[in-house]
Amino acid sequence: MAEIAAARPFPFCFDPATTALIVIDMQRDFIEPGGFGAALGNDVSVLEAIVPTVATLIDGFRAADLPVIHTRECHRPDLSDCPPAKRERGKPSLRIGDPGPMGRILIAGEPGAEIVPQLLPVAGEIVIDKPGKGAFYATSLGDDLTRLNIRTLVFAGVTTEVCVQTTMREANDRGFDCLLAEDATESYFPEFKEAALQMIRAQGAIVGWTATTAEIVDALDD
Repeated sequence: MAEIAAARPFPFCFDPATTALIVIDMQRDFIEPGGFGAALGNDVSVLEAIVPTVATLIDGFRAADLPVIHTRECHRPDLSDCPPAKRERGKPSLRIGDPGPMGRILIAGEPGAEIVPQLLPVAGEIVIDKPGKGAFYATSLGDDLTRLNIRTLVFAGVTTEVCVQTTMREANDRGFDCLLAEDATESYFPEFKEAALQMIRAQGAIVGWTATTAEIVDALDD
């Protein structure tokens, strides 16, 4: 067993042999200028800043020969898996499916829906295309984790309060122990990230724990 003594709200113990990393939606449309995130009026540089930290976490899992799973929020070209309410809300200058600087916004196979070059999956790593905020809804993730005998999930990615927290809550309901790398996740709104971190670890880790990337990688090394 491994332990992260400094995890919050209290030490986190886990078995690396049954642990996987899930990297949520580190996509060009959310992180690079000109993508969907920027079209919504957000400062994407805030998200771009965590790319090196996420890369460090991924490298730590790869060095330990543990599974790394990547997710992408995207939809079919015909938008049959995108509810009209999702496409229409928010009044962005570019909507899901519209032509954008990096192809059609959040459409599977388009350049903007791809993971940023610094974090590309390597051969053998699972990539989950999800139509919703949570990574379990309408995907193979649950079956993949069962096949890999995973019981503990470490999370990174964006955004903290939306797709990351949603997936953590889904995982918690399914009986997984969940740990969020708090410096490898980010929000367009700093106050939303901080609130999400507090909600996750409130009431004795009601959703899960948080720790830094360095603390997690050190535990894997040990």
